[in-house]
Formats: sequence, structure tokens, C-alpha cells
Amino acid sequence: MTFRTLLRALHSTDMVIIAFFSLLTLLNVAFAGRIPGWWIMVLINLVIITGICLLALARAASPLKILAYVHDWYVAPLVFFTFKELYFMIKPIHRGNDYDDWLIAADRWIFGVNPTEWLAQFSHPALTELLQIAYTLFYVFFLIVGYELYQRHSHGVFHFFMFTCVYGFYLSYVGYFTLPAVGPRFTLHDFNTLDLELPGLWLTPYLRWFVNFGESVPMGVSSAEAMAGAQRDVFPSGHTMMTLVLMALGIKYRLTSRHFILVNGMLLIIATVYQRYHYVVDLVAGALFAVVCLYTAPKVYLFLRDKVQTMDSLHPWSPDDR
Repeated sequence: MTFRTLLRALHSTDMVIIAFFSLLTLLNVAFAGRIPGWWIMVLINLVIITGICLLALARAASPLKILAYVHDWYVAPLVFFTFKELYFMIKPIHRGNDYDDWLIAADRWIFGVNPTEWLAQFSHPALTELLQIAYTLFYVFFLIVGYELYQRHSHGVFHFFMFTCVYGFYLSYVGYFTLPAVGPRFTLHDFNTLDLELPGLWLTPYLRWFVNFGESVPMGVSSAEAMAGAQRDVFPSGHTMMTLVLMALGIKYRLTSRHFILVNGMLLIIATVYQRYHYVVDLVAGALFAVVCLYTAPKVYLFLRDKVQTMDSLHPWSPDDR
């Protein structure tokens, strides 16, 4: 096997994932004195990079459909794994410093009030329930859109969709690295009284637990301890950014699911502030990041794809589908 053979087997999404994990590896090495267990993450990253290369080569060399499915969908859990790796890196790199004060000051400068506190006057259990459901559905949007594109057998559009999602999430992760913050549910409100101040109807407590679990928020501890253990993932609002990206792609490709994405997406964006996960300035940044993602993703995707001369004999899809 030559290096050129490997490049021909990798698609654009593989390449951007490998590039980002390589960056994380370099950061772990550079800040080894601050990050506990940095060598474990370096080892895991190298295993992941090697696994991606082997998977791409195996798919290229074999007609087995299971390899194609795994190669096309492995990115979904891996993006979440990347998110969790940041948990062990961001706080030590910044020596525990958060920048919520900057974001709070920006909101107050723009609106004259803290938006999450101002919105509390409109709270109602039915509205809280609806918006919490919409917020949690964020994790389902990508599977719905991806499945619809996959069922169309349009590999080219599907691969571009997956690339754009991965690329977009990684752009937001750069924001988390640059300006770590925990959000108003910890800084402007008492985290442990959220269910009392913003009660839902039936599902809200369970959905909040699900979101908290995904963001490594420790439960059954004081608000200060919960804040200390929470993931630094506020700026920009990844929920806002990637929901806007999905809306744009849904309209562009006239997806059947686009109406569901548009309606629930708008509710989700409102929920980010109403449910006290984000400052409004996070949403503004998320919208700007979405514009950057949508503008640059096609260019980066084509640049990576066109750098490799595709061989039909190495791929189960045509060159145009890559």
C-alpha cells in the first residue's frame, strides 16, 4: 500500500476528522504540563486516526455493504467523542478561567438587561415543556436529514452533508477553545432550582437530565460544584449554528423533513435562551459561524476531494458521488 492509495480511499470527511484529531494531539502534547492524562488522549487519537485509515482502505477494497454503512455513519458517534475530549482539555489549558463575565456584559450592553431573567416573566409549564422537547430534538435532526439523503441513494449529497456537519461542529469547537464559558443557568441563576423556577409538565426533568448528562454536568451536588464540572461549550451556540446549517441544507435540497426542521429549529433557537443554556450573544456568534460554515464548507470539501484523483476501481461510488 502506498500513501497515494490511502489518500484515494479517504473521503473529505475522513480528512477533516484526521486533521482535527491531529490538531487535538498536538495541543495535548503542547500543554502536557497542564492536561492530566494527556498521553492517554494522544494514544486514543492515534488509534482513531489509524482506524479511520484502515476502515477507508477496507471499504475501498471490499464490496461488503456493512463496511460502506460503517464508513458513512461512524462520524456521528465520533463527533460526540471529540466533544467529550474537549472536556478534558479546555479547562486545564485555560487554567480554569471562564469568560462568562464578558458574555454577560455583552448581553447587558445590547439589551440593557439579562435576557434570561427578562424572559422569565413569560414562562409557563406548557411553553417550557414544548421548548425543552425542541431543544433536545437537536440530537435527532441530523439523523433525520442524514437518513433521508441516504435513502435517496444520492451519495454525493449525503457525503457533502456529513462533511458539512462535521466541519461545522469542529468550527464551533474552536470557539469553545477560544472563549470557554458555562452559560447563564450557572452564572445568573441557581442551577439546582431550575426545575422549580422553570417547571415543565411531564418530560422536562428527564430531558434536562439527558442534556446535562451529555454535557458532563454532575448531578446531586451543589450549584457551584455542578458549574465546576460542566462542559465549557457555550460560545458560540452550537445548537443555533448547526440548526441554521440544517435549515439551509434542508431548503437547498428540498428535503421532505425540511418543514419539521424549520418549525422545530426556530423553537430550538428560542429555547437556547429561554431554558437558560445560552446568552443571546452566543446565538449571534452561532449565526455568524453558520454563515462561515455554509460559505466555506463547499470550498473546503471540493478542495480536499479534488486533491485526490479518484480511481473507480477503488470505490463503490462514482467519482462524482464523492
